[in-house]
Amino acid sequence: MSESETVKSKSLNLKLVNTLIQIIRSLSQEERQILTEELFFESTEPSNQELMQLAERGGAFDFLHDEPDIYTLEDGEPI
Repeated sequence: MSESETVKSKSLNLKLVNTLIQIIRSLSQEERQILTEELFFESTEPSNQELMQLAERGGAFDFLHDEPDIYTLEDGEPI
């Protein structure tokens, strides 16, 4: 990239930054709070898949395997 392209790129980025600043300043306090949370707080919550795997591997529900199957497909009324 040539020096003129670098300067042009930097000036375009500066325009983008200034535009973003204006947009952020126009947000309500609630919208700014949501933006801040999305940008700066890392989500460490496990996914549904990870929770299912944890439940399967953890053994917390193993007692259910010993319970009799008292319901069949014929139980209840069809929907």
